[in-house]
Amino acid sequence: MTVQPQTSQVADAEAIVANAARAFLTSKAARPDGQTTTTALLNLERRAKQQRLSIPAASLLGTWRLCFSAGKQAKFQSGEPVGSGFYIPKLAIARITFARNDESSEHSLTVKNELQIGPLTVHFTGPVRYPGKQNLLVFDFTHLQIRCFGIKVYSGKVGKRDTQAFVDTAISKLPFFAFFVATDDYIAARGRGGGLAIWINEHPH
Repeated sequence: MTVQPQTSQVADAEAIVANAARAFLTSKAARPDGQTTTTALLNLERRAKQQRLSIPAASLLGTWRLCFSAGKQAKFQSGEPVGSGFYIPKLAIARITFARNDESSEHSLTVKNELQIGPLTVHFTGPVRYPGKQNLLVFDFTHLQIRCFGIKVYSGKVGKRDTQAFVDTAISKLPFFAFFVATDDYIAARGRGGGLAIWINEHPH
């Protein structure tokens, strides 16, 4: 028997995740704890699956900073949410950027994953496929760039696939994110490894 999330549960979950994103960004409000935030994410994920919510590619475009993460243990077990997550330390800045690769195609995208620790910045970039089915965004990293104090120290190809090989590769063999919520302020997804994550818009309107 599938348990339908209550309207109040969904509203509470939306408020909790929005508060988590806002508190991480401004530090002016108390953050919901890891278990509360994880439970809210699970309720939003369940709502998206049961209502078959469709997230357009345009909602994912932009640069998003990783705010919160929970491992694959975060799930519903015997109808009850289990698992807890944690907020990403402010000293470690991780961002992900989705951009259109071809203006004539809504679903042809590129991804850039950026990790910044002190003077060191690491960029991974590559192609994206977003057919829209189940809000599944499939990607691959094909290029790596490393900078230290703003000076490029390495730039080159990574992995075995080029863009055409990526297009021809089955989804089951590629990393992916299954998005279940996207707002102007934050996006959230479960990755292929089973973990949950929230990314925030550092420059909300």
